[in-house]
Amino acid sequence: MQLSQLIETTIGGMGYELVDLEHAARGLLRVYIDFLPSAEHPGPVTVEDCAKVTYQLQHVLTVENVPYERLEVSSPGLDRPLKKVADFQRFAGQEAIVKLRMPMAGAANRKSFQGILHEPEGEKLKLEFETNDGPALLEFELADVDKARLVPKVDFRSRKA
Repeated sequence: MQLSQLIETTIGGMGYELVDLEHAARGLLRVYIDFLPSAEHPGPVTVEDCAKVTYQLQHVLTVENVPYERLEVSSPGLDRPLKKVADFQRFAGQEAIVKLRMPMAGAANRKSFQGILHEPEGEKLKLEFETNDGPALLEFELADVDKARLVPKVDFRSRKA
């Protein structure tokens, strides 16, 4: 079983999803988690969630003899990466930055776009963005994407003192 599958299976059983996995220098294994899409967990991932997942993963990685020096578990942050078609589906209607691997011929040969995600149609992903001539719709596939992230939205006015 691949490491990503092992981690995904382990944390999936705990009600979390694997957002991203990084192998960093000096044996650092970095795991980004979020809640599985459901109404049960409307809030963000907490420090307690990260501690619970860390504890479980340490045991699983030891049992499976996975070599690592340090394990770091955290939330994906406000600028959450979009890695799967399901991510684009889940966050349709939100603003994102999409960087493509190659420039798109029909979009002024640009590689980077910022706009509103539309509901995917099968494997076809869509982003509405502004041009000098007005709004345009970029259609692309996951294989075309180099990086995609949500644009952070913070509303300080809704916080109570």
